[in-house]
Amino acid sequence: MLAAGAAPAAAATTPQVTCTSGQAGLAAKLQKDITAALASRSGTVAVGLRDRTTNTTCTLRATSSYDSASVVKVTVLATLLWDAKKTNRYLTTREANLATAMITKSDNNATTSLWKQLGVTKVKGFLAAAGMTRTVPGSGGYWGLTQINVTDEQRLLSLVTAKNTVLSDNSRAYILKLMGKVISSQRWGTPAGAPSTVSVHVKNGWLERSTHGWRVHSIGAFQGAGHDYTISVLTHGNSTMTYGVNTIQAVAKVIHRDLIPAAAATSRYTPTTTPKEAYVAVPQG
Repeated sequence: MLAAGAAPAAAATTPQVTCTSGQAGLAAKLQKDITAALASRSGTVAVGLRDRTTNTTCTLRATSSYDSASVVKVTVLATLLWDAKKTNRYLTTREANLATAMITKSDNNATTSLWKQLGVTKVKGFLAAAGMTRTVPGSGGYWGLTQINVTDEQRLLSLVTAKNTVLSDNSRAYILKLMGKVISSQRWGTPAGAPSTVSVHVKNGWLERSTHGWRVHSIGAFQGAGHDYTISVLTHGNSTMTYGVNTIQAVAKVIHRDLIPAAAATSRYTPTTTPKEAYVAVPQG
């Protein structure tokens, strides 16, 4: 017989948000607020946060795998730049045009062209160099079925936002520039609640399949107001795309608020109410 008030066995195995911080009280506040933001949401959600300024991290289901949908496009661009740097060449006009369409408009045809040009071997080469050890490229040309996880997405964002030996400074600046120019209808997700004093760089993705419903993801990098942070939220098991977007934005809003509490609510970035994303080239089922 269970003792009075004892939690069911299943509850004990449910992943919990874990946070650490160099700023007193911040980890506990983030853990409480992210947990509360997800308390009434269905679906399976993975969260990653890192703020360099306060040495803060939060994770939830950090190594769980999700179909990437269009979030993988940042990895495709990073691979293209990493590969070009090996021979010290600039991107061709064609490559630059494809990269711009792929990131700012989430153009699938552009992504397929670059994916085919690079080949899975080069993508795997970049993943190895980047230390993204749990990311598995989609097979058969289905880049949208690449298996991603919060740990590796946060690793990628870390490489994009600070000097390192994998991506050149020019490459990093180029990736951030394009992520900062995403069209308005695709700027939902992790930017929700970001203060106007913070620069926003984002890439989102969504995909519906017969299992796990909608996958809806958002990765973002934010600098300003005395902070330098990245957020990755991956979700599946959503009934609709909008439901997944709202889940991500509930998490993002509390993170921005907890990190930068002084920002006036009215100055916060308001995401589009009509989220859109191109369909990802994936098989049915």
